[in-house]
Amino acid sequence: MARRPSVLCPIDFSNPSRAALRYATAIAERFRTDLTLLTVNDPLLAEAAELRAGPAWLPDDSERELRRFFQQTFEHRTLFPIDVEVLVTTGQPAQEILRVAREHRCELIVMSTHGLTGMRKLFFGATTERVLRETDIPVLVTPAVEPGPLFLEDVRQLVGRVLAPVDLTAASEHHVQIAGALASAVDVPLLLAHIVEPLRFPGPPTTRRPKVDGERRARSEQALQGLMASVPPGVKSEALTAFGDPAEEIAKLAKERHVGLIVIGLHGSPLAGPRMGSVTYRVLCLSQTPVLALPPASPAVAGRVAVPVMEASDVSVVPNAV
Repeated sequence: MARRPSVLCPIDFSNPSRAALRYATAIAERFRTDLTLLTVNDPLLAEAAELRAGPAWLPDDSERELRRFFQQTFEHRTLFPIDVEVLVTTGQPAQEILRVAREHRCELIVMSTHGLTGMRKLFFGATTERVLRETDIPVLVTPAVEPGPLFLEDVRQLVGRVLAPVDLTAASEHHVQIAGALASAVDVPLLLAHIVEPLRFPGPPTTRRPKVDGERRARSEQALQGLMASVPPGVKSEALTAFGDPAEEIAKLAKERHVGLIVIGLHGSPLAGPRMGSVTYRVLCLSQTPVLALPPASPAVAGRVAVPVMEASDVSVVPNAV
């Protein structure tokens, strides 16, 4: 029997992973997919526990804790219109997350950063970074300081606006389609942005530089207007061009325009697969906004959000599986 599509949320029982769980649950509810919760035990801890209490003790205990974590995260909520599956594995966290995502046909991974907080944090969690470097499905990375939505109705207020930074490559149309579909699903505005990096001329500035910058801005604005055609009808959208360091300008825009979700691409190649580009990495380091990182030409999220979604009244509520 084929598995239903699922949202995967790795849990390490920290407060940041609690926020990621709230986002994952809201997404699963909104798009009517299953939710898979995963915790990964350390091999050395598993070996020690097996010697002392038998091979089943640690997996059983971890499963109980995972169910308790889910229930505590949502306080008094007891019913959800989705199926929730609980998984416990042993191994290296990033490898297990990617393996489970493949085997369970997951369309999205939702996980938190675990790096330093603040506008100048230098890195985020090693597990999150490795997943981003090797994933072939979209990953929603939630900031460590974000509490996450307790109810589905909270998502629209938290998101506020979707920002889609584009580099005007062939992948940009795909990114805009997904960002637009998400903005439509949550009923929030969409902002398209292209950041033009300043040219660095050798020697003193010349009189030709303003003309060059003007031409680059004009080309960017023309390309952005072309991409606006990919935005779903009914979505309030705008496009802008800015000059500066791309990652810093994206983080600045997210803060100034009250953006609650950044949709950005992961660079890749047919041979090497998705690889996190320097701009995406720095956006994750600089911004305190949830970031949806898209592998090259990934159809997963696009396929789901483009499908008409039933209203809540059309979906039967099933008992919480956890």
